[in-house]
Amino acid sequence: MLRTIRFFLSSRKSWTIPYVIFSAVFVILPLLLIVVYAFMDDAGHFTLGNFAKFFAHPEAINTFVYSIGVAIITTVVCILLGYPAAYILTQMRMKYASTVVVLFILPMWVNILIRTLATVALFDFMNVSLGEGALIFGMVYNFFAFYDFILFYNTLQKLDKSYVEAAQDLGANPMQVFFKAVLPLSMPGIVSGILMVFMPTISTFAIAELLTMNNIKLFGTTIQENINNSMWNYGAALSLIMLFLIGATTLLASDDKDHNEGGGLW
Repeated sequence: MLRTIRFFLSSRKSWTIPYVIFSAVFVILPLLLIVVYAFMDDAGHFTLGNFAKFFAHPEAINTFVYSIGVAIITTVVCILLGYPAAYILTQMRMKYASTVVVLFILPMWVNILIRTLATVALFDFMNVSLGEGALIFGMVYNFFAFYDFILFYNTLQKLDKSYVEAAQDLGANPMQVFFKAVLPLSMPGIVSGILMVFMPTISTFAIAELLTMNNIKLFGTTIQENINNSMWNYGAALSLIMLFLIGATTLLASDDKDHNEGGGLW
């Protein structure tokens, strides 16, 4: 028995067993159940009716398209706010930059629902009506610092400064240095940041419910409502459609990341 335990502890491969079990139970099995339920009817027979139902309902398609639009707007705003802020931080002394980063991270230690409720209270205090504007603000607020901003900061902070110095030695002005050296070399971080913001935004539902008083539905809300109403099969089909979209986005981003891994200046 002791020999078996020692052999188990001495083998590096054996340390992966707990992770394999965890992934199988909490990742692979739920995904398989989603696929099975998506292609089944209430009687347990194979069907494509759940997907046909989605394409036959304009309201569901409109919600899906609207959710993509909200995710794109949120991602673009996070990029426009996060990249310049991260770039400015890389030009500061490390001591001051670290302090600012901590201040940005600090609110992220609070649960996302509590932060959203605080945002609702803030809008109520300022007599600002809840709606689409509040939804975009809440999305950016919840996903900006923790995902996009810090990711950009880490990418730019680790940037090889020799490329920048080489561009300056070759006579490039600050604008040319940024667009010819800094921006291309930071593209992997930009792509990763897009994924980290786009994917959770398109699937969230609590933020939309709280910041719009449930007047604006996102695709995640539609999935939640169907599952809460015990429409497991249709809810699973909607979840699978969303997973296909996220998977396609990830594959496209991976291709772009591989294309940019060379870090060329052009």
